[in-house]
Amino acid sequence: MIVTTPHKPAADQVAYAAGLAEELGGRYVPRKQDSLSLLRTKYSDNRLLVADDRGLRYYEESEEPLYFHPSMAYVRVKRMRKGESDPLISLTGCQPGDHVVDCTAGLGSDALVFSYAVGEEGRVTALESEQMLYTVVREGLKTYETEHADVNAALRRIEMRNTNHIEYLTALPDKSVDIVYFDPMFRKPMHDSSALQPLRGLANNDALQEESVRQATRVARKMVVLKEHQGSDEFQRLGFERRHINKIAYGVILPT
Repeated sequence: MIVTTPHKPAADQVAYAAGLAEELGGRYVPRKQDSLSLLRTKYSDNRLLVADDRGLRYYEESEEPLYFHPSMAYVRVKRMRKGESDPLISLTGCQPGDHVVDCTAGLGSDALVFSYAVGEEGRVTALESEQMLYTVVREGLKTYETEHADVNAALRRIEMRNTNHIEYLTALPDKSVDIVYFDPMFRKPMHDSSALQPLRGLANNDALQEESVRQATRVARKMVVLKEHQGSDEFQRLGFERRHINKIAYGVILPT
């Protein structure tokens, strides 16, 4: 993998890119005046990470890069700022001070909504097993700026972990978090979206395991939640009670 910078990088951008290359096992390459396509050809490597003023942009299968953006999560949070309800927050009964574990972070969209809901006294731990996706989102959470200071604070509070969720959940004590959340729905996308295409190429496509649900039920105090498309058989297979249904559906398990 190639890691590079803008054409005329500052010294701190060079150091940042070189550090990412070391972390990811890639090769730092000075950009000079080369185009991105020329770099890929010159070094015979289709995987390219660009670190510039816009954040991290990762190219691989798609010509569209993977980059961090809150997308519809920002719209949802802005509605919450106005006092409107969010279906996921209402369903889970998520409250300020809660600890939420998002087991399938992806781009961190639902993690942001949870983080805003739990507030400064709460905690959101977002797990992502795929290293490149984890790195892009982790860095984006540190630097992405909206026009609202409280939303920026919610982004910064999210704790990203590059780990498999079964391993993470197994290590937790019984009843140690409030809500455990799974969103593996990108395995069967509801619609074609060029914005999500780079994510689909990097995401973990494995089906959710029964052991994951068992561990989640053990550690959750309030609820385990699964988000899937409305026609999914996963709710029945994994023992979830289907609740909210629209274009998407949520299933819940209430721990005993």
